[in-house]
Amino acid sequence: MLRTETVRKILSWYEGETPGLKSNLSRLLMHGRLAGTGRVVILPVDQGFEHGPARSFAPNPAAYDPHYLYELAIESGVSGYAAPLGLLEQGADTFAGEVPLILKLNSGNSLVKTQDQALTGTVEDALRLGCVGVGFTIYPGADASYGMIEELREITLQAKSRGLMTVVWSYPRGGNVSKAGETAADIIAYAAHMAALLGATIIKVKLPTDVVDLADAKSTYEKNAIALATGAERVQHVMQASFAGKRLVVFSGGAAKNREELLSEVQSIRDGGGNGSIIGRNSFQRPKAEALELLKQVMDIYA
Repeated sequence: MLRTETVRKILSWYEGETPGLKSNLSRLLMHGRLAGTGRVVILPVDQGFEHGPARSFAPNPAAYDPHYLYELAIESGVSGYAAPLGLLEQGADTFAGEVPLILKLNSGNSLVKTQDQALTGTVEDALRLGCVGVGFTIYPGADASYGMIEELREITLQAKSRGLMTVVWSYPRGGNVSKAGETAADIIAYAAHMAALLGATIIKVKLPTDVVDLADAKSTYEKNAIALATGAERVQHVMQASFAGKRLVVFSGGAAKNREELLSEVQSIRDGGGNGSIIGRNSFQRPKAEALELLKQVMDIYA
């Protein structure tokens, strides 16, 4: 398929990047059911690390098998599949070239209380597996956040010099961020802006709520009448914070929810100018036929 004008325009936003990186971004944008639209839906499966195997896969035991996850990504026609090293390796030969891969390079787990993540893969691993990019989580606000940012700086340098994209999970928590503030509109916009400043090719954030959490920001939001009443308005604000919409932003599907709730969120993302969704538990925890139908509905909304 020839690259669309929409994709050419998006690539033009990434000034200063290498042809290799733009080629891999193009591969992602030109793959699957949403090819050429400028919208993406990515299947992420890092929840086994974050939440444990039973909490992740017991609702649909077929998903314990890494090959099942590849098949779900391929059969659904999502734009890409993101996972830690072991999951991508277990299937990399069988499904080579059938779906763009993103190697998640750091992970946390539920057995520790610290708000931090360990490095669990390398840029060299991503190259070996034929990935289009690497993924990395930062926790703006956490005690460990400056260290995570410095790790990301080094990984970004390594990845971009080899033509790989960086996908940054920017999840604020700790510090001056309240529990409700972890999804507050001002905090999510701040987190997205930080990721853009750090050179993220694609930014992943949670869907914002109608809350302004940071005390120092409240007067600014009130004085400038920043619209946050609807989901679409909040998404639009996050996009504005992401270099006036010149960075791709995808929104987390979050915890398992019913079909109507998820599709309503997708409509808000679309209407607010967001670039798509990254949907894990809401897809792989469902039986395959149900998951395929749900992902089709999601992509139909974006298309």
